[in-house]
Amino acid sequence: MEALPPESLRHRCDPAGFAFASTAELPDPAAHPGQARALEALQMGMRMRGNGYNVFACGPTGTGRRRLIQAELRQEATTRPIPGDWCYVHNFALHSQPVALRLPAGTGQRLREDMRALVQDVQTALPAAFGREENRNRQEEIEEEFQERQHQVLSEFTARALESGILVLETQSGFTFAPKDEHGEAMQPALFQQLPEAEQESIKARIIALQEELQRTLRQFPIWFTEMRERLRALNREIADFVVRHLVDEILGRYEDLADVQAYLGQVATDIVDNAPVFMPLPPQGMPPGLLPEGFDKAEFLHRYAVNLLVDNQSCTGAPVEMLDLPSLGNLLGRIEHRAQMGTFMTDFTLIKPGALHRANGGFLIVDARQILMQPFAWEAFKRALHGREIKLDASELQFSLLTTVSIEPMPIPLDLKVVLVGERWLLYALERADPEFRDLFKVIADFDDVVPRTRESEQEYASTFAHLARSAGTRALSPAAVAALIEHCSRLAEDAQRLTTHVHSMEELIREADYWANNARHDRIEREDIQQAVQKQQQRVDRIREQMHESISRGIRLIATDGAVVGQINGLSVIATDSIAFGLPTRITAITRFGDGRVIDIERETELGGPTHTKGVLILSNFLARRYASDIPLSLAASITFEQSYGMVDGDSASLAELCALLSSLADVSILQRYAVTGSINQQGEVQAIGGVNEKIEGFFDICRARGFAPGQGVIIPATNKEHLMLREDVVEAAASGEFSIHAVSTVDEAIALLTGREPGVRGQDGRFSVGSLNRAVAYKLAQYSRIRQGRSLQAPGKSGE
Repeated sequence: MEALPPESLRHRCDPAGFAFASTAELPDPAAHPGQARALEALQMGMRMRGNGYNVFACGPTGTGRRRLIQAELRQEATTRPIPGDWCYVHNFALHSQPVALRLPAGTGQRLREDMRALVQDVQTALPAAFGREENRNRQEEIEEEFQERQHQVLSEFTARALESGILVLETQSGFTFAPKDEHGEAMQPALFQQLPEAEQESIKARIIALQEELQRTLRQFPIWFTEMRERLRALNREIADFVVRHLVDEILGRYEDLADVQAYLGQVATDIVDNAPVFMPLPPQGMPPGLLPEGFDKAEFLHRYAVNLLVDNQSCTGAPVEMLDLPSLGNLLGRIEHRAQMGTFMTDFTLIKPGALHRANGGFLIVDARQILMQPFAWEAFKRALHGREIKLDASELQFSLLTTVSIEPMPIPLDLKVVLVGERWLLYALERADPEFRDLFKVIADFDDVVPRTRESEQEYASTFAHLARSAGTRALSPAAVAALIEHCSRLAEDAQRLTTHVHSMEELIREADYWANNARHDRIEREDIQQAVQKQQQRVDRIREQMHESISRGIRLIATDGAVVGQINGLSVIATDSIAFGLPTRITAITRFGDGRVIDIERETELGGPTHTKGVLILSNFLARRYASDIPLSLAASITFEQSYGMVDGDSASLAELCALLSSLADVSILQRYAVTGSINQQGEVQAIGGVNEKIEGFFDICRARGFAPGQGVIIPATNKEHLMLREDVVEAAASGEFSIHAVSTVDEAIALLTGREPGVRGQDGRFSVGSLNRAVAYKLAQYSRIRQGRSLQAPGKSGE
């Protein structure tokens, strides 16, 4: 079989196909290449009415999903109305349940300033009103009326007592009574004792009667005083109400169409009038100094008239678009802060802080799915908000606290927004399985593609994308050759010559680094060699593990043969991958066969170093042997297969072709050329199937051969179905063009074993036997011989008489 031609080893992009001198001439792309399906789903989710039509945007990271989603949402947001402001204000009826007010955009800030000015005006206007002469005169009239009434009653009582011969004397401790002498003065005790006993008893009786009458009279005084106080309070309230209503009426006129604000301002006016003494430097006349409790905090009290502007949309030009990087419970739904006071954590409505749901209300919210699932309480609270279509703040974050707290229950705010949840596909599938509510809330799936078809049109679109990335990053423009090199690298990352990766982040990083090398080289534009150098340096920075493993092969520590021929030994190829690098590595695979009970032992599996996919591949090749060579006789084979010098987990079926060829070599006792390395999986029909990492595997064996010095005929055997995935390095293509290295594509096991052994595989004749001298005939003979041994008989060697 001939090797693949060099031009098929790398799908090149022709710079001559670009009609620009540099990407500076190109406009930004009209749309993101290859994401039409995802964008259509996103637009449907944005515009679809009804509950639950939120979007889960899935796909790999680095494809520019967030940037693209944000751009689409911002464009859609310009067509939407600006949502209103949201404020929390004091609930005068129930202090622990603040009231939420919705106002037109920009009105919330005005209301806050109006309330601040109202409190200041009241503190100035009330003392001035109470200090006016006419108001003071009215207060004095009420007080004088009380004093006159009190004086008149006492005067009349004193006169009546005097008529009965008793004097009423006022002392520091109250009133006392004494009989009157002939001079009109209080009778001395000695003189009183000289009076006849009957007269003394008469005087005492009159005094007792007067005392009782005085007590009845004095009991009226507190009632009259209370009446006076009530009249003074009514007067003070009248004065305060006149002042406050006048000030509030000025504000009410600005909010005529807002019934909730009108009701709130009415409650504010009533509360200020009820608490007028708080606004006075000194209590108004008629109110005792101790009316306000000791330690009363006036500034704290005045907080009740503040306006907590939770959401201010004054500067918005459309619906808000909010992206939440850390969706914790507080960042998502908002939080209620507390402050320490007398050993207890206190709060009020002014300490309510908004969350992303508040800010995005009426618009769009972008949330990272993985992050929200990692935050305590966040996912369930988020679902409750979307289900109930309201933002309800609670103190759930305090339920595990050992501190004493006094909290509040703010009025819920109606929620109307679209959510875009961004995550990888495995997370979407996990949520669909584990959370029955998920699909009710996220009915639209926007699946962003990993790759897009590589066509001339898509190459032109990618050129515009590179131009946009270069402008965004502030780098030099790219030449057509540099664009061609980037497109080829996109195919390499996609592991398909007919596809381009959508991993925009990788392209942006590469453009930045290429700009660095272009600067070092004094290039005005980023050229092809700058792209190539950037790719090479990226590889070099993370190349330590590959270099060490290749060095162990070059030094003979890890045994890999690249020339000669050995029975039952073959060079397999594997890929070692981390998050930052993937490289190919040849591995020696050996097979030993003997008479047995039909079992093929996978040593990797027996030692628990083989994964399930690798085990599946071994079972498939075992069934292939039985089907092709022992369909009518017992399979009496005992075989073992192993990856030599492999001490870690082995998985995947890409070595099953190499393992089968090693088994066939051992059974036929035919040597395998060690100048080849083999990759590919097989099915039970003997067909060779595509595998992943074909470029890295080829380059891994190529690097070993080059390090040792090329020998004639060295190359790699790959599945024919992997030809479209070839995007090999330039040095591999050059070596193939010069004949130093070759790549062969095979479709069947027979094609592979023919290359590896140089022997004709052979086909079955009409008699059911393989052609004489073929490798397949030798394998069939060996298995038949094992079967006869099992049955107690033997066969003659192939090629002898009686065959």
